[in-house]
Amino acid sequence: MTQITRETLVGLRREAEERAAAAASALAELVHDRQGSNDDDEHDPEGVTLSSEWSRLTALSDAAQSELRSIDDALRRWDAGTYGVCARCGRPIPAGRLEARPFAELCVPCAEKAG
Repeated sequence: MTQITRETLVGLRREAEERAAAAASALAELVHDRQGSNDDDEHDPEGVTLSSEWSRLTALSDAAQSELRSIDDALRRWDAGTYGVCARCGRPIPAGRLEARPFAELCVPCAEKAG
């Protein structure tokens, strides 16, 4: 099992930033490519509809932004000395949980109660 370090969190943040930027770029490209076009893509049997692609890219962007916020929160807890401590009960969050979810704020029992 690998121990989570601040550098691990910074690396995860960088990866999430890259995903967010890629999704934003793809969305901008989609908008640019479709500007001034009034194609009826909803009935185009050849490919993915504009609304489907828009929804997919928006979901990817939203997920990356949410992960960025979670990682930023984890970094603030790290800097404050409270990383790895359950925000609800104050007990240590097990290393296995932090391995699986490095930005976890709650231990498993508290997370299940919050569920």
